[in-house]
Amino acid sequence: METSIVRRPAGSDCAAILRALPDWFGKAAANEALARQAQTGLTFVAELAGRPVGLTTLRDTGFSALEIELLAVLPEMHGRGIGRRLVLSADGEARCLGKAYLLVRTLGPSRPSNHYARTRRFYDRSGFLALEESLEVWGPDNPCLFMIRPIDPC
Repeated sequence: METSIVRRPAGSDCAAILRALPDWFGKAAANEALARQAQTGLTFVAELAGRPVGLTTLRDTGFSALEIELLAVLPEMHGRGIGRRLVLSADGEARCLGKAYLLVRTLGPSRPSNHYARTRRFYDRSGFLALEESLEVWGPDNPCLFMIRPIDPC
Protein backbone atom coordinates (compact mmCIF):
# COMPACT_ATOMS: atom_id res chain seq x y z
CA MET A 1 0.00 0.00 0.00
CA GLU A 2 1.29 3.43 -1.03
CA THR A 3 1.87 6.22 1.49
CA SER A 4 0.34 9.53 0.46
CA ILE A 5 1.67 12.95 1.45
CA VAL A 6 -0.98 15.60 2.09
CA ARG A 7 -0.70 19.22 3.15
CA ARG A 8 -3.05 19.80 6.09
CA PRO A 9 -3.26 20.83 9.75
CA ALA A 10 -2.18 17.98 12.03
CA GLY A 11 -2.05 19.04 15.69
CA SER A 12 -3.53 15.91 17.28
CA ASP A 13 -1.77 13.63 14.78
CA CYS A 14 1.52 15.35 15.62
CA ALA A 15 0.99 14.86 19.35
CA ALA A 16 0.32 11.13 18.85
CA ILE A 17 3.38 10.63 16.63
CA LEU A 18 5.66 12.48 19.07
CA ARG A 19 4.41 10.34 21.98
CA ALA A 20 5.59 7.29 20.03
CA LEU A 21 9.11 8.79 19.79
CA PRO A 22 10.17 9.54 23.41
CA ASP A 23 13.89 9.10 22.63
CA TRP A 24 13.69 12.09 20.30
CA PHE A 25 10.73 14.03 21.68
CA GLY A 26 10.67 13.53 25.44
CA LYS A 27 9.77 17.04 26.62
CA ALA A 28 6.04 17.62 27.06
CA ALA A 29 6.15 21.42 26.74
CA ALA A 30 8.21 21.26 23.56
CA ASN A 31 5.87 18.61 22.13
CA GLU A 32 2.83 20.79 22.85
CA ALA A 33 4.46 23.68 20.98
CA LEU A 34 5.28 21.40 18.05
CA ALA A 35 1.69 20.14 17.95
CA ARG A 36 0.39 23.73 17.89
CA GLN A 37 2.77 24.51 15.04
CA ALA A 38 1.57 21.42 13.15
CA GLN A 39 -2.00 22.65 13.55
CA THR A 40 -1.45 26.23 12.43
CA GLY A 41 1.70 26.17 10.29
CA LEU A 42 2.75 24.69 6.99
CA THR A 43 2.48 20.93 7.56
CA PHE A 44 2.75 17.85 5.36
CA VAL A 45 1.40 14.55 6.70
CA ALA A 46 2.34 11.07 5.49
CA GLU A 47 -0.72 8.81 5.54
CA LEU A 48 -0.95 5.07 5.03
CA ALA A 49 -4.53 3.95 4.34
CA GLY A 50 -5.70 7.23 5.92
CA ARG A 51 -3.62 6.70 9.08
CA PRO A 52 -1.02 9.40 9.89
CA VAL A 53 2.41 7.76 10.09
CA GLY A 54 4.68 10.81 9.82
CA LEU A 55 4.76 14.55 9.32
CA THR A 56 6.92 17.58 8.76
CA THR A 57 6.32 21.20 9.69
CA LEU A 58 8.03 24.00 7.81
CA ARG A 59 8.85 27.62 8.61
CA ASP A 60 9.75 30.35 6.18
CA THR A 61 12.80 32.06 7.67
CA GLY A 62 12.17 35.15 5.54
CA PHE A 63 15.62 34.75 4.05
CA SER A 64 17.15 32.15 1.70
CA ALA A 65 15.93 29.01 3.47
CA LEU A 66 12.79 27.13 4.33
CA GLU A 67 13.31 25.46 7.71
CA ILE A 68 12.18 21.98 8.60
CA GLU A 69 11.07 22.61 12.17
CA LEU A 70 9.93 19.04 12.71
CA LEU A 71 10.21 15.77 10.85
CA ALA A 72 8.87 12.73 12.67
CA VAL A 73 7.90 9.23 11.52
CA LEU A 74 6.39 6.49 13.66
CA PRO A 75 9.13 4.06 14.77
CA GLU A 76 7.53 1.04 13.07
CA MET A 77 7.59 2.99 9.79
CA HIS A 78 11.30 3.93 9.88
CA GLY A 79 13.31 2.77 6.89
CA ARG A 80 10.37 2.78 4.44
CA GLY A 81 11.19 6.02 2.64
CA ILE A 82 8.54 8.10 4.41
CA GLY A 83 11.00 10.61 5.86
CA ARG A 84 12.64 10.96 2.46
CA ARG A 85 9.27 11.66 0.83
CA LEU A 86 8.54 14.29 3.48
CA VAL A 87 11.90 15.94 2.74
CA LEU A 88 11.01 15.92 -0.98
CA SER A 89 7.70 17.62 -0.14
CA ALA A 90 9.62 20.29 1.79
CA ASP A 91 12.03 20.60 -1.13
CA GLY A 92 9.14 21.22 -3.54
CA GLU A 93 7.64 23.84 -1.24
CA ALA A 94 11.02 25.58 -0.92
CA ARG A 95 11.35 25.61 -4.71
CA CYS A 96 7.84 27.12 -5.06
CA LEU A 97 8.79 29.84 -2.57
CA GLY A 98 12.00 30.61 -4.46
CA LYS A 99 14.25 29.48 -1.62
CA ALA A 100 17.85 28.42 -2.19
CA TYR A 101 18.05 26.01 0.77
CA LEU A 102 16.24 23.75 3.16
CA LEU A 103 17.50 24.21 6.71
CA VAL A 104 17.20 21.81 9.62
CA ARG A 105 18.51 22.04 13.18
CA THR A 106 19.20 18.87 15.15
CA LEU A 107 21.24 17.75 18.13
CA GLY A 108 24.92 18.15 17.31
CA PRO A 109 27.52 15.38 17.40
CA SER A 110 29.43 16.84 20.35
CA ARG A 111 26.69 15.38 22.60
CA PRO A 112 26.71 11.62 22.09
CA SER A 113 23.30 10.15 21.25
CA ASN A 114 22.66 7.00 19.24
CA HIS A 115 19.18 8.28 18.32
CA TYR A 116 20.40 11.62 17.02
CA ALA A 117 23.35 9.97 15.26
CA ARG A 118 20.66 8.08 13.27
CA THR A 119 18.89 11.39 12.63
CA ARG A 120 22.07 13.01 11.32
CA ARG A 121 22.75 9.99 9.05
CA PHE A 122 19.21 10.30 7.68
CA TYR A 123 19.76 13.97 6.86
CA ASP A 124 23.19 13.18 5.35
CA ARG A 125 21.57 10.57 3.07
CA SER A 126 18.85 13.10 2.21
CA GLY A 127 21.38 15.56 0.80
CA PHE A 128 21.87 17.84 3.81
CA LEU A 129 25.30 19.20 4.63
CA ALA A 130 26.44 19.95 8.18
CA LEU A 131 27.10 23.67 8.37
CA GLU A 132 27.82 24.61 11.99
CA GLU A 133 27.35 23.41 15.55
CA SER A 134 26.40 26.03 18.14
CA LEU A 135 26.24 25.82 21.91
CA GLU A 136 24.40 29.14 22.08
CA VAL A 137 21.09 28.23 20.40
CA TRP A 138 19.80 25.55 22.80
CA GLY A 139 22.46 25.86 25.51
CA PRO A 140 25.71 24.03 26.26
CA ASP A 141 23.96 20.75 27.14
CA ASN A 142 22.15 20.63 23.77
CA PRO A 143 24.50 21.54 20.93
CA CYS A 144 22.55 22.64 17.86
CA LEU A 145 23.77 21.39 14.49
CA PHE A 146 22.67 23.47 11.49
CA MET A 147 22.33 21.46 8.29
CA ILE A 148 21.40 22.75 4.84
CA ARG A 149 20.27 21.20 1.59
CA PRO A 150 20.65 23.19 -1.62
CA ILE A 151 17.47 23.52 -3.69
CA ASP A 152 17.84 23.10 -7.43
CA PRO A 153 16.11 25.99 -9.19
CA CYS A 154 13.28 25.18 -11.61
